[in-house]
Amino acid sequence: MKPVNIGILGLGTVGGGTVRVLQDNAAEISRRLGREVCISAVCDSSEEKARVLCPAAAFVKEPSELVRRADVDVVVELFGGTGAAKDAVLKAIENGKHIVTANKKLLAEYGNEIFLLAGQKNVMVQFEAAVAGGIPIIKALREGLAANHIQSIAGIINGTSNFILTEMREKGSAFAEVLKQAQELGYAEADPTFDIEGHDAGHKITIMSALAFGTPLNFNACYLEGISKLDSRDIKYAEELGYRVKLLGITRKTAKGVELRVHPTLVPECRLLANVNGVMNAVRVDADMVGETLYYGAGAGALPTASAVVADIIDICRLITADPGNRVPHLAFQPGRVKAQPMLPMDEITSSYYLRVQAEDQPGVLGQIANLLAEENVSIEALIQKGVFNGSLAEIVILTHSTVEKHIKSAIAAIESLDVVYAPVVMIRMESLHGCNG
Repeated sequence: MKPVNIGILGLGTVGGGTVRVLQDNAAEISRRLGREVCISAVCDSSEEKARVLCPAAAFVKEPSELVRRADVDVVVELFGGTGAAKDAVLKAIENGKHIVTANKKLLAEYGNEIFLLAGQKNVMVQFEAAVAGGIPIIKALREGLAANHIQSIAGIINGTSNFILTEMREKGSAFAEVLKQAQELGYAEADPTFDIEGHDAGHKITIMSALAFGTPLNFNACYLEGISKLDSRDIKYAEELGYRVKLLGITRKTAKGVELRVHPTLVPECRLLANVNGVMNAVRVDADMVGETLYYGAGAGALPTASAVVADIIDICRLITADPGNRVPHLAFQPGRVKAQPMLPMDEITSSYYLRVQAEDQPGVLGQIANLLAEENVSIEALIQKGVFNGSLAEIVILTHSTVEKHIKSAIAAIESLDVVYAPVVMIRMESLHGCNG
């Protein structure tokens, strides 16, 4: 069988890793495919780097030139972002080129447009590396769990935030101190906003939600709350109560609509998800027939992400001559069956909650707080009072049973209005599923 020729846009961390995987494992890839995969052209800001990494490939200065080349069957987009990357991908599809991308931002924000055009042109768009690096979660959702109604997904899908939370828990360090360490180690960018404020995880959970529930991509509906305001005290108190704080991307299908959210979450420490530390990623999927499954591994890095990129290239090579009707649909469901569903506002979600209240250490305060929670039909699961500080103030930590978010917010507003309460109430959502098997 004749070789399949690929053109690579971008030779940064993942692009360089992709070249290495294709070169180092060329014989193994050929054994699996029955044909060779050849890098015929590359486009990068550094011609010198391109010549060193891919001496046999044509160097192309402009993406628009690469996507038109007759000797390119598959375009591998590794630029990132939504400017030049979006233009290049759409032009490549117009020219009948299949696409492999690791660009979660591009897909979460413009995937509907891209997949529509790809369907019209009968080309494939593969994106395993866009979510959780080397973990094959896209293939699991599109193929491995195809017999199931997927009910929920919860994932640690940003390594930078997970590293920071792990260090804060293990060393009791402040957020700013650990962020600086993460930047020095190369885990966080100079501007870490995209990671620590939940945008990166939001793009990823948006993609997984669409695959799970057969809906169009809808990043604008995703609630985002990052970790920058977390206090190490809350991480410590949570651990004393048997929980660990993780930044989770969560999507769940309910009778009222689809939940799509990213925020810090208390996870029972007995759960496997709570014990995913450092820069590692993990995704838990709950489905009706198989139950809970957990996918764990490196969520970033040159070679883990390149492993997913090359797996997508292999998939395209296997199906390149197949009838388009026999290919796996981009969003797991047949295009005519992908339908918008109501998105559940955050005020309507149901969760348990962690609250920390700073109040006067005097008789009757706990009773006032409990009464205000009861007025909103919020019941208390656990309550502890920490030591007195500043002479007369105490910290009260409360865990609630499940309730609708608008009720807990109303209760918090009432608590904060009390004369004996001296600071805003800290609220962290808790994982609503109980048990220790996932």
